[in-house]
Amino acid sequence: MSVVRLALPALALWSGQAIAHSPFSSSGQERIAAGITALVIILLWVMYEVGCSRASATPWRRGLFHATVLVTLLTVLGPLDQWAEESAAAHMTQHMFMMVIIAPAFALARPLAQYYTSWGRYGKQCWKLAFKITQYPMFCAYLHAAILWFWHIPTFYMLAVENPWIHVFEHACFLITAIWFWWACLNTYSSKAHYALLALLFTLMHTGFLGALLTFADSPLYGEARGLNDQQLAGLIMWVLGGIPYITAAIWAANRWYRKFDNAYTQE
Repeated sequence: MSVVRLALPALALWSGQAIAHSPFSSSGQERIAAGITALVIILLWVMYEVGCSRASATPWRRGLFHATVLVTLLTVLGPLDQWAEESAAAHMTQHMFMMVIIAPAFALARPLAQYYTSWGRYGKQCWKLAFKITQYPMFCAYLHAAILWFWHIPTFYMLAVENPWIHVFEHACFLITAIWFWWACLNTYSSKAHYALLALLFTLMHTGFLGALLTFADSPLYGEARGLNDQQLAGLIMWVLGGIPYITAAIWAANRWYRKFDNAYTQE
């Protein structure tokens, strides 16, 4: 295992300038929550490297996984996490990083083969069980939608902002359901390409609708400290910028579905 690769995320994690809520720069419950979050991410990264020594990954997927780990550390523990406590736009940016950058990147990196070999027989069964849900793209889309809307209800939104443990739980909900969603859409069998397309379009519509609600609301929904202009910017980030990955993936899924029918017609 490369020592340099092990050092990269550690340096990113414990740099006081790069990481705002690191185990060293935070205090109290925030320090404990940040430390546990960092340890979980690093553990998953190390176990992937162990798995790579037994089940090779293509260079681009391996590189993508490393980049995803670093982006994840910066997203959940970096300055953006601190800004998110005071700004709805920063909070939305953090959510978008999780849902449309980190999650699809993880799905494209496809690290399960490496985790199967590094976690042992029982660990492999747990991973398989956890990802069995990805056989159903629409169910993953519904689950992800429920989580997304739940955490944007003002009461629960503010709970996550004010309590570091609820904040960590919120992030876990976003990341896990988003990974399931993108895995189901990007790695599904060609026979289920139409379900992947439908799941992507459904997610595009409901996230756009939520973004529009935030954009056109006539008063702040998340406390006066987060002004109306800040909330409107948050809505536009979800509505416009957040929609681009879903549209791009939907075009890809539609083309895949079309080629499936075209190949079937050609064979006839």
